[in-house]
Amino acid sequence: MFIYIMISVGYMRKISRTALSRVAVVVIAIVVIAAVALSAFYLTSTVSPPQPKRSDTLIIGTTDRVTQMDPAKAYDFYTWEVLNNVLEGLMKYEPGTARLTFGLAERYTVSSDGTEYVFKLKEGLKFSDGTPLDATHVKYQIDRVFATQADPSWLVTSFVESVEVLNSTAIKFKLYAPTSFFPALLATPPYFPVNPKGYPLDEIAPDSTAGGAGPYRIKSWVRDQQLILEANPYYHGPPPATKTIVIKFYKDASSLRLAVERGEIDIAWRALNPVDLEDLRKNPKLQVLEVPASYIGFLVFNTKDPPFNDVRVRKALAAAIDRKEIASKAFFDTVIPLYTLVPSFLWGREESFRKLGDANIELARSLLREAGYSEQNKLQVELWYTTTQLGEPGRDMALVIKDSWEKTGLVSVSLNTAEWATYLDNAANGIMKVYIQTWYPDYLDPDDYLTPFLVPEANSWSGCFYDNEEVTNLILEAQKITDQNARANLYKKVQEIVAEEIPFVPVFEGKTIMVAAKGVKGVLLDATTLLKYLTIYKET
Repeated sequence: MFIYIMISVGYMRKISRTALSRVAVVVIAIVVIAAVALSAFYLTSTVSPPQPKRSDTLIIGTTDRVTQMDPAKAYDFYTWEVLNNVLEGLMKYEPGTARLTFGLAERYTVSSDGTEYVFKLKEGLKFSDGTPLDATHVKYQIDRVFATQADPSWLVTSFVESVEVLNSTAIKFKLYAPTSFFPALLATPPYFPVNPKGYPLDEIAPDSTAGGAGPYRIKSWVRDQQLILEANPYYHGPPPATKTIVIKFYKDASSLRLAVERGEIDIAWRALNPVDLEDLRKNPKLQVLEVPASYIGFLVFNTKDPPFNDVRVRKALAAAIDRKEIASKAFFDTVIPLYTLVPSFLWGREESFRKLGDANIELARSLLREAGYSEQNKLQVELWYTTTQLGEPGRDMALVIKDSWEKTGLVSVSLNTAEWATYLDNAANGIMKVYIQTWYPDYLDPDDYLTPFLVPEANSWSGCFYDNEEVTNLILEAQKITDQNARANLYKKVQEIVAEEIPFVPVFEGKTIMVAAKGVKGVLLDATTLLKYLTIYKET
């Protein structure tokens, strides 16, 4: 730049001595100055500022556990999270959303009667060891599920009649009946193709680290201590943002909190105590991220036995519940109020319970008096809860509900609890007449929040004994059609009926919450509650 200026000025002096007018000299000077300025601007604007460096390793801490590494057997959310990062299905969810997109497949077609789906796989797929992956491996995993009949096998066996390999990149699923949400099922681990080198056809391989075709592959695993994942060099999609993911397992939430505060880990993930989050939000070195999650909390009534065979009693107690107080006092605002069984991130929902209100004590009193109760003849309620899934907030939720119901002056509430196995048995056998429960979906579709609750063949787990032929027919009709708007209209009718008959009372939907160091970027939380490691990195 200095040389350019000197040459230009020298040239200007030379021509001025050859009888150019002073005006001409001024014009030339202006042109030269403008050219210099433009050159300076161009050079400045094209020089990029220094980019932050990314760490090759990211450390995640959790209190969860990997139960075992076989997708034919695994049936818990955290294990599904790990499997979603080391395996991949024909379909998957876009990180940060609950939208289905293509994984190993690139397209599919559906027969006119809705019972046959043909999926076209992408070309050149490979497992994480470089072994080619084709349609035969998709069938291999489905055959394994049928052969082993392990815990989540119903996600396959209840729907799939047969599987046929059409060619190396095309596979056909023949279903027992039209199933509009079948693509969502293909985004669950039982359908994910596995490397045959580590997963035998007719037996479960709980400790296999062979993996599949996900963005990461397993480098090492010490059960309940540490899992190390490395970027899969054969992944068909964009390469992971971080080369190595280290997952450390902690014994409890207090240990996890200390680890993230001390900088021993970059991310604290599932689960911290809700009461600790407020302090962590104030820590300048940390960030707290949250989005709506897929799990919901609700009350279940035994609609067959007194006193809850009277819909007026069920409606009265539903009206008296204060969802906002439950969210704040029991869960420290780590949940949000829910007014239908279908959570907020899904389509086709109708908040039909809003018409009953929150803490609507007057309506509750009116209905209870109509049902024959009074200050001298109070409704006696035994409310059950368990701390197994919700921890101490489960007990606190029960206390808040007890207080709300007793504010009517017409209800007397006693609390009871049980450990998880007994709680589930009590529920299925109708022993608990009203109890608190949570639901984690298997697939993200409104059907998975309605069929398991309201169709008699599917709700035996609940002990609510609800059976409404109109509701069942509406749900079954929605399963057969693929038009989303038409399905949504049917589901809204179902939710309106449920708010009148009240076999269940929706209370809250959860949040997916993470605490991370400030330098952690690329986190895309979503309602699946399954963290995708692909996009996450740490700036150093």
